[in-house]
Amino acid sequence: MAETFAFNIVESLVQKLATVAYQEISLAWGVQSDFQRLNDILTTVKDVLLDAEEIQAHNNQLRNWLQKLKDACYDAEDVLDEFKIEALRKQVLRQRSIGKKVSHFFSSSNPLAFRFRMAQKIKKVTLRFGEIAALKANFHLAERHYDTRHVVMGPDRETHSFVQAADIIGRDEDKEKIIRALMQDPTDGENICVLPIVGIGGLGKTALAKLVLNDEIIDGEFQLKMWVCVSDDFHLKRLIVKIIKAAKKINGDWSNMDLDQLQKVLRDSLDGKKYLLILDDLWNEDNIKWKELKQLLVGGGRGSKIVVTTRSSRVAEIMGTIPTHNLEGLPEKEALSLFLQFAFKKREMNQYSNLVKIGKEIVKSCTGIPLALKTLGSLLLGKTSEYDWKLVRDSEMWKVMQKENNVFPVLKLSYDQLPPYLKLCFAHLSVFPKDYEFNYMELIHFWMAHDLLQSSNENDDPIDIGRRYLNDLSSRSFFQDFDKSLSKQYFFKMHDLLHDLAVSVAKHECSRINSFKQIITSGIRHLYLQNSDFFKKNSCDFFYIDNLCHLRTFRFENMKADAKSESFIKKCLSRFQKLRVLTLQGSSLDVVPKRISGLKHLRYLDLSGNSNIKKLPNFICKLLCLQTLLLIHAGIEELPSNMRYMISLRMLSISTKQKDLSKNGLEYLKSLRYLLFANCENLEYLFDGIQNLTSLHTLIIVDCKNLIALPQGIKALTPLKILVISNCEKLHLNMILASKARGKEDDSQDHNIGSGLRLQTLIIGWLPRLEALPNWLLGESANTLQILVIEECKNLTTLAEWQNLTSLERFSIGKCPKLSSLPESMPCLRELSIMHCPILKERCRPETGEDWAKIAYVSNIRIDGSAGGYAVPQRNDYYALSQFKRKMEARNRRGLGQDCAA
Repeated sequence: MAETFAFNIVESLVQKLATVAYQEISLAWGVQSDFQRLNDILTTVKDVLLDAEEIQAHNNQLRNWLQKLKDACYDAEDVLDEFKIEALRKQVLRQRSIGKKVSHFFSSSNPLAFRFRMAQKIKKVTLRFGEIAALKANFHLAERHYDTRHVVMGPDRETHSFVQAADIIGRDEDKEKIIRALMQDPTDGENICVLPIVGIGGLGKTALAKLVLNDEIIDGEFQLKMWVCVSDDFHLKRLIVKIIKAAKKINGDWSNMDLDQLQKVLRDSLDGKKYLLILDDLWNEDNIKWKELKQLLVGGGRGSKIVVTTRSSRVAEIMGTIPTHNLEGLPEKEALSLFLQFAFKKREMNQYSNLVKIGKEIVKSCTGIPLALKTLGSLLLGKTSEYDWKLVRDSEMWKVMQKENNVFPVLKLSYDQLPPYLKLCFAHLSVFPKDYEFNYMELIHFWMAHDLLQSSNENDDPIDIGRRYLNDLSSRSFFQDFDKSLSKQYFFKMHDLLHDLAVSVAKHECSRINSFKQIITSGIRHLYLQNSDFFKKNSCDFFYIDNLCHLRTFRFENMKADAKSESFIKKCLSRFQKLRVLTLQGSSLDVVPKRISGLKHLRYLDLSGNSNIKKLPNFICKLLCLQTLLLIHAGIEELPSNMRYMISLRMLSISTKQKDLSKNGLEYLKSLRYLLFANCENLEYLFDGIQNLTSLHTLIIVDCKNLIALPQGIKALTPLKILVISNCEKLHLNMILASKARGKEDDSQDHNIGSGLRLQTLIIGWLPRLEALPNWLLGESANTLQILVIEECKNLTTLAEWQNLTSLERFSIGKCPKLSSLPESMPCLRELSIMHCPILKERCRPETGEDWAKIAYVSNIRIDGSAGGYAVPQRNDYYALSQFKRKMEARNRRGLGQDCAA
């Protein structure tokens, strides 16, 4: 099942060579002919890689050839990165305000020596690729070009409509809910109502649809019932034939008819009949194809319905006219009942209470997925030894499922539907632990560090590309608990079975080990050490570190620092010179390992939760490629003074004990896009010149209890889209009051700056000194603000200055007891939540309240938990900021190696 990902890696290298930056580098260093030769070879090889990857599982020589090609690509990327690093070094040295001080800070480089050395390296790389390319003729591979509409499918899946209701456990409530929806008459003028059932593979979507179709109530309501398994075959003509066969209940010969003849037969079959059509296992995300079919299905009687089962919420968005039924896992009681039904013969379980106890633990790991429960139960049927049951309980579940050929092929089918670039992004998730709570921004930067974010337009923002990737994976049910309530997306998890799938497909790229005795193959590029107690259990020498000199990701969390572990880390960092990602989260290191200074390719460094580290050394600032630096809850008393040199830094998360940050050079980080200050207990002021952060998109300030004022320059952060300020009890948002509170007038040059903020999301909470939202905070945001959350600002009295919020869509207010009014005009508002605001509650009382006229048009209103007869939003945003705080605190605890239940 393991993938090679050669196509992705070669394509990434080709795209990199085509960028303006590398074209300029090739001209500057006189290697343009070598770059062009390399590009020509790679393009020729890439044309046959899709075919090679499809057949490599059965050809060892081909598999070895692909591995050599991948290794060569990775080495070529390392060479290209050296050109980029040199360009970044020169860029820093050219900064006018730096002068000799920087020249001493960064080691000198002889241009002639660099040119000669790199010319030799690039020629060697080109020669190597030429030799590899010459071997492709041995495999007689066909040229294939990836099409965004092309999907690689496994064997066709067939389903049928028959089901024994007694065999389906725990779905009565789901069935009744769907039947109620199908019994309702359309109210929106739709000729056909479409109800999607969405969930990951194995949840029982098909079984649920069968239950609905065969229910007696449905029999009495619909004249015609049809079941069609669509799978990947959304070919209009073939699909019409399937529907005709289902309608006529006979296997007539319609395949020779043309499309016009078929549509007449179909319309005649449906003519005036109230029908229910089940379209099972649907994958089509092409809205045009759906509309072509839909217009042929309108000839039925009023109240006709279509039920669609799919793993993709994108399909549901395209097709659904009735709210989607999102299918969840079975409750634990029903899950155990289903498992035991397959694991024991009748009445047998009473004889094996010890096995039932183990079975309960197995059931928990299946998280209610019926297909997993059935597979594992069937596997254990007839086995009465505790050893066999514990073996299943303690094993990597994917191995069992792959062997039994049940759940994994279902999940693999979802994976096979992904385009190549998403497959590689998904595979990289295997380097994270199970049940890991992802932060969307951290994950996007992790992908960015490995050059996984691809676009035909090199000017596309990588964050926007990454967000599209996440949305796509989420819509295909690859993630769960995907929370979009704050700032678009924050936290989410991946189902254990999908994590196992990622481990399976990435086993030649990523490795997770918990023992020094495990063998790690030389081709591994990403390593996660799972066991923080390595050095207590092993007196043997370190595992084969020398075989891992090309490693790109190294994750070793919650490491207990002692002589052994520090020696181990030192040796690792001396060998792993090609690292892009280094995570030492939650360790007990006293100092930052100096060997990190030599990791010139490093782009992502996570030192969060290292509470013993008091000082971040200046050598960190020499990491010119570093894009992400995470220092949350790290105990840092002093940040380095040379942070201005970190010109590639895009994401910075800080916990520090400094009182202000004016001497660290943060105002020079013009690539910075995401800035988070959390648990900065002594921080009174940020830094002047913040308006120079011309790329800053997101600013989050939480739990900075001594923060008194924000810099004046924040008013001029026109790129800023998301601003979150929470639990800053001394903070004044009024700039004049803030300056007085600091004990001095604002003596910076920033005080004359006018407000040009164009926020899309503003979230504020636990600000006891806030009495009114200031005008500077609104700025030009009146026309751009889409989400506004205000929580627990006990002295906030008015929003009077905020009169016309022309773009606001979601507005949530909680525990603001003195707040007495809403903005006058919010024409785009769709969701309004008011919780524990007694004055506002009275003013917004339906029909009689003074402010009711302002909000009567809003489709979703919730006031103190009561919908008052109006449509209720699926999520209540009142607790959104509380949830964000809780998750941040939980991540901090996890950084310290403690257990957290987010």
